[in-house]
Amino acid sequence: MTQQNLLLLDKRTQSLVSNYVPTDEIMEQLVGFFTVFADCTRLKMLSALSISEMCVTDLSLVLNINQTTVSHQLRLLKNLGAVATRRSGKIVFYSLKNELISDVLLKGIEFLGY
Repeated sequence: MTQQNLLLLDKRTQSLVSNYVPTDEIMEQLVGFFTVFADCTRLKMLSALSISEMCVTDLSLVLNINQTTVSHQLRLLKNLGAVATRRSGKIVFYSLKNELISDVLLKGIEFLGY
């Protein structure tokens, strides 16, 4: 008996699944995207940046996180495409690259019932 004969799904449902489940390439990109949200420090920083752009010093003071950790996480967030930078003299300001990041945070909070 082949695998096709074992399926209980109707042809329409099989077709929908085949057509709408993302490709492996898109899945890998999604994994990278969700990595942004997989760390408490990054979530705090993203939450703060959803309110206002900030520099490393501001984020460090407001969130009570050492500057080395803030810098490391910001570099990761920038590499993942979640934050943008703006230079003003010697100071680099960070902001969310896309407001959809904030929407994902809010949907997570909504999902948890808060």
